[in-house]
Amino acid sequence: MKLSINDREKIDIADDQIFYKQPRYVHHLSESFRIRLTNLYSEYLLNHHVVLDLMSSWVSHLPTNIRYKKVIGHGMNEAELVANKRLDRYWVQNFNKTQNLPIEDSSIDVGLIVAGWQYLQYPEKVSLELSRVIKSDSLLIISFTNRAFWTKAPNIWTYSSEEKRIEYVNSVISTNGWRIEKIFNEKTKDKKLLGFYSAESDPFFSVIARNNKSNN
Repeated sequence: MKLSINDREKIDIADDQIFYKQPRYVHHLSESFRIRLTNLYSEYLLNHHVVLDLMSSWVSHLPTNIRYKKVIGHGMNEAELVANKRLDRYWVQNFNKTQNLPIEDSSIDVGLIVAGWQYLQYPEKVSLELSRVIKSDSLLIISFTNRAFWTKAPNIWTYSSEEKRIEYVNSVISTNGWRIEKIFNEKTKDKKLLGFYSAESDPFFSVIARNNKSNN
């Protein structure tokens, strides 16, 4: 998929580092979404895996009962990453300025992006870098909902429908070394009034792709 200049533009053109300067120790996703995401990770992540948690924060949504070989985190706010106890190491980088990952070739077993893809202005370059660092035939899991900091999301995301956003993610990664393995498009519900009734919550979207590029 070829993005136009307009596709990449966003309302707030100020340096992203300014926007993310102050840590936000809050959940940006509903409880039901977070539970569904953790359950998904339980299905695909194994304890011997080296996990890359890209565009992370103070939480990684990983299952609490599993200790992975290594969890490497990336984000935009160092204080949030320091607070994330699941990370063995981390680095700070603005992908809208530089896309090269400071990680060795074929050293990652599973890559994760949750509620982050919607801020990428150069997603094709990031997905190419991910195909370099993630082992051949290994997984990338991109998860998101219908929330965002809309002034920081490129037009391609802001002005697309939910279905078009899924197609957009699929299109970019499919043309950059990835084979789509599974797509989740689900509704979630949060329990209300001590569990007496449920209300519709953040929809759960996830694209699971396998590295189709030879990088042995």
